[in-house]
Amino acid sequence: MGPAQGGPLPSLFPGLWGLVNNAGICTPLAPSEWLTKQDFMVMLDVNLLGMVDVTLQLLPLVRKTKGRVVNVSSVMGRVSLFGGGYCLSKYGVEAFSDSLRRELSYFGVKVAVIEPGFFMTNMTAAEVFNGNLQAAWQQASPEVKDLYGDAFVANFMKTYDLLKPQWSGNLSLVTNCMEHALTSCHPRTRYTPGWDAKFFYLPMSYLPTFLVDLMMYYGAPRPAKVL
Repeated sequence: MGPAQGGPLPSLFPGLWGLVNNAGICTPLAPSEWLTKQDFMVMLDVNLLGMVDVTLQLLPLVRKTKGRVVNVSSVMGRVSLFGGGYCLSKYGVEAFSDSLRRELSYFGVKVAVIEPGFFMTNMTAAEVFNGNLQAAWQQASPEVKDLYGDAFVANFMKTYDLLKPQWSGNLSLVTNCMEHALTSCHPRTRYTPGWDAKFFYLPMSYLPTFLVDLMMYYGAPRPAKVL
């Protein structure tokens, strides 16, 4: 639980060795044109601005001990594969962590980023994803619905169901990275738990943009009315 917002922490606190920012949401996950500004604001407020706020509140304590800040981002902070605010928020986590790492290096504080691939959690459950997708579709304008068509929604859900069995349920891959970042003498700058992160998404992020676009065009569901 973070400190009350708005004021510095009392000086009587002896210090804090490690801060792990792991709070996040991943829905609504839908084409951006289906969403509203409020949908983006909710995602950014939790995934990025909340993390920034907690970090700024606790930095004086971490600096006292020359401790560690560990921010959980995502491979979607390296390569943006779908619309909505999730990828935006994780790109922001990457940028904030990079600037923070350089700024705090003068004080002996180390900052690490964990970029997991896809893992099976309550947050990625099919009923949660499908419910949020349907809600986003219902709020879309008639023009957008006409462009995408009802079949797009069904194909989007089908693609999600096909990918899900490949996701790891072994969350210790992520928590082991947190432990290493907090306790090792020489923590890494970035950790990429998950085979998909290491062997697919991370290499993809280094490919030329046109190749990534081609991969997405061939693998993603298509709107009903295209050029």
